[in-house]
Amino acid sequence: MSSETIRPDIDPVGRADRPLRITVDGDPVVGVHGQTLASVLLADGRSHWRTAPTGGPRGVFCGIGVCFDCVATVNGIPDVRLCRRPAREGDMVTTQTRIAEEDAR
Repeated sequence: MSSETIRPDIDPVGRADRPLRITVDGDPVVGVHGQTLASVLLADGRSHWRTAPTGGPRGVFCGIGVCFDCVATVNGIPDVRLCRRPAREGDMVTTQTRIAEEDAR
């Protein structure tokens, strides 16, 4: 997947992408309407947005909403599967961690 958006005037498919902006951990990220939140994050170069209890990074694994590896907090709601959730203008995504606070020290 490319992180570059194809300009509508040179797109051979003829799409007319409508850009949108979300926030990930306070940073603005640009995507297009029709993308899932996971695809917006992947296109931005982010390969993971959750930390497992073992400390390992997690992002998209199955891509169809079965494995729950791609969860994050969206607009204050925890454990949203980003591979299934369409991106919406103004969404606020916060990465999650399952590492216990005492283990993180």
